[in-house]
Amino acid sequence: MPHSMPHSHDTIDIWSVEGRFQHLVYSPNGGVEGVLIDTDGIATQFVFDRHEHTAATAFAGLRPGQALVIEGAEQGPSPKGDAAHSVYQFERLVSVDGQAPQDAPAHKDIAGTVVRLNYARHGEANGVVLDTGDFIHTKPDGFARLGLKVGDTVRAEGRAQPLATGGGQVVEAVRVNGRHLKETEEA
Repeated sequence: MPHSMPHSHDTIDIWSVEGRFQHLVYSPNGGVEGVLIDTDGIATQFVFDRHEHTAATAFAGLRPGQALVIEGAEQGPSPKGDAAHSVYQFERLVSVDGQAPQDAPAHKDIAGTVVRLNYARHGEANGVVLDTGDFIHTKPDGFARLGLKVGDTVRAEGRAQPLATGGGQVVEAVRVNGRHLKETEEA
């Protein structure tokens, strides 16, 4: 892979890929589900997690040809057949034209006491709300592994942005109470 260097987060290899922005990749429902870049003449696709609704904001306003560095985990073969190009699960946008991205969510370390659980649309617990007003999103599988309950003290690290209601932040947790949430997830 041209201009790529892996580094490990527990058992998942995260690659840093340099390339030129080509365009966004749209989902069948009109949302943005990824981005396509050109790495020395080779198409490389980064797909956003289905539950990560803010990843596309980092790419808003980019023009074709801008130099990007993106981190992601290489996806394995699909049961639907061979891919036309390399596909990575998006982790983060590192730089645009050599600079930190303008509107990328900030990495934060947030702590507090659990005052209630939060639930996904289908009713499964997917995180906790703290006494600080912050929401820590762990996804249902992460929540199940952590076993958090009301009254627990929690420290979470991850990308953060303001809640739409104000008065707190949502943290897309990468680590909670020292445990890396991706340690048993598939790449």
